[in-house]
Amino acid sequence: MATVDGVAPPQLPKHKVKIKKLQQRSCNEKDAKGKFCGGHLKRWFYTTDVLEQACGDVESAWGRDAEVYRCEHCKTLYLPNPEDVRGVNVAGQGQSSIFGLTVPAKS
Repeated sequence: MATVDGVAPPQLPKHKVKIKKLQQRSCNEKDAKGKFCGGHLKRWFYTTDVLEQACGDVESAWGRDAEVYRCEHCKTLYLPNPEDVRGVNVAGQGQSSIFGLTVPAKS
């Protein structure tokens, strides 16, 4: 179980909850055989999910606008790491151009 400062995330009755590691982009949950899931972590807007509206666990625990990521395969929920300062972009900041080109901003 992923912990931050030795504190495990609060578990929900119908969902497995973990905390993302720094710059983590894929699921690290193991299946029954011990293999990693490896599914992509995607921002999950649970207020528009029909199945979650019927369940209501996530909204009652964290409110309507919490930042939550979900594995596309095993549906494990991931909370953002408090040490990660880059914001809500799960893919990261990207790279600077090696060609030195600067594209002007669209107006």
